[in-house]
Amino acid sequence: MATGPSNMDAEYEEAGLADMLQGCFACGIVSVDSAGRIVALTPLAQRLLRLPENAKQAQSSQILPVPVQSIIQEAQKTGEAVADRRVVLGPPHSPAGVLSVTAMPVSFGEYTANVVVLLKDVSSTRKLDEHMRRLDRLASIGTLSASMAHEIKNALVPIGTFVGLLLEQNPDAELAGTVRREMKRVDSIVSRMLKFAGPAKPTFSDVRLHELLEHSLRLIQHRVQGNQISFKRQFNAPSDSLNGDDYQLEQAFVNLLLNAVDAMGTEGLLTVGTDVVTRETGMALREGSSPPKWLRVDITDTGIGIAPENIGSIFDPFFTTKPHGTGLGLAVTRQIIEEHEGVIRVDSQPGKGTTFTVLLPVVPGTAAG
Repeated sequence: MATGPSNMDAEYEEAGLADMLQGCFACGIVSVDSAGRIVALTPLAQRLLRLPENAKQAQSSQILPVPVQSIIQEAQKTGEAVADRRVVLGPPHSPAGVLSVTAMPVSFGEYTANVVVLLKDVSSTRKLDEHMRRLDRLASIGTLSASMAHEIKNALVPIGTFVGLLLEQNPDAELAGTVRREMKRVDSIVSRMLKFAGPAKPTFSDVRLHELLEHSLRLIQHRVQGNQISFKRQFNAPSDSLNGDDYQLEQAFVNLLLNAVDAMGTEGLLTVGTDVVTRETGMALREGSSPPKWLRVDITDTGIGIAPENIGSIFDPFFTTKPHGTGLGLAVTRQIIEEHEGVIRVDSQPGKGTTFTVLLPVVPGTAAG
């Protein structure tokens, strides 16, 4: 009279099944018997489930993540496959992984109630979906921006005329110069918005970096009135000449300065420093080829800092931690810097402050070593 296979035979057979499935699918395999023991665990499954290195077969299935345990128990209880169940895994302060989990009850003759679990990493699929949604939002905001820019540009004509008449009657030459410059900058920004459908290219000319930074600092001073925020300038660059679009660069630096002020609240120190760095220093912050020298700008605040889990996202469009933020300031800033063939990096410590570093190519023959 024939008898059912022994437990050991069943384990060998199921381990063989796991090996076969592993060869057929780009997925991890876990098999659990009716007693709740792991009888098959492939290296890929161990990695996807983020199990410790000492995890191995013959251990209790309780070492598996709780969501996966629940899926296995459901398959054992119902005797039916649980297909393509999404599970999010990830230890604290680490990027979350999304797994597709399929649990199938398997029987070998009279030996039943084993469950084979197929694991597949679908994190990239989720990221692609998020990217597509972001593109849709960008398309929508592009259409809206173009419409708004058209109306703003029409309104600027009478406003500019009226402001011009007021400035003729105001003896403050510095104020008049600032207002005229800012009117031109607003017109430049609106013109870029009207060209949103195509890539906006900067209009290059000779730019004096220190003058640009001084003007940017004056523009944000109204944000700190009544607060105990002080400014420190460390303009150490022996020559500050570069080739760029002064309106766009001003927009980039104003964005960074406003972020620094917001991060400090009512008190703190905002330091703006410049220097010329060599090829070696520049390459430490930039991959690939680089010019012999860079103009380096460091904007440092003593504010709340940036949480480690947010560092990788701060330049993404629409990412913001501010209650009323748009999430576009730093995204636009990075775009402007990259259009100038520059580099922007950030270094932050929660509770201590943040430094944004901008590297811009030096105009050949203008900066002393």
